[in-house]
Amino acid sequence: MAATVLPTVPPPRVAPEEDAYAAWYGRVLGWTVTGGPPVQLVTGIGFDVLELPSDAGTALLRRPVATGPVAVMGRRMRFLVAPGSAEELDGLLDWLEWGGVALDLAALGAGGRITAPAPPGLPLGGSPRGAAVWLRPPEQGCEALLPALPGPGRAAGPAGGPDLVRLVAAAATECHRARLGRRTNGVRQPLAFS
Repeated sequence: MAATVLPTVPPPRVAPEEDAYAAWYGRVLGWTVTGGPPVQLVTGIGFDVLELPSDAGTALLRRPVATGPVAVMGRRMRFLVAPGSAEELDGLLDWLEWGGVALDLAALGAGGRITAPAPPGLPLGGSPRGAAVWLRPPEQGCEALLPALPGPGRAAGPAGGPDLVRLVAAAATECHRARLGRRTNGVRQPLAFS
């Protein structure tokens, strides 16, 4: 009996911009990329992600709260925060007395990934509508300025970099306001704690 030879299927072709995206993230920022297309950025190594609805994220960006790089994909906004911050989210929300409130606020940490937006200055190529884009793009060395919890030798606030507690408190407030606004059919109601 003769062995059957199965035809080999070539791997999917990667668009030139996908190669350029992966190279830029790896070479310029030193971030870990995986998968593709589309290229995925691995969370939990150089950064974690605080993710919330884009209407709440837009309101958050208008507040006087320091943030790091910010991306948007579809109806979700992604705020880059220091690695390890994802593990702190539930405890921070409890401490800030938001525990148990449905906020639609999530964090991605170790083992997670997000779709890589087109790097600044590189062409978007044939990116579909709703593709990830940077609102506040990252720069080389930005990891040192990501919102984080104050720790030994690290002051909170402007002198020590962005403060994760302030960012989470503002994000929780804006998520709650956006949720209430959606429940009233888009008619924004003044809130007692505003």
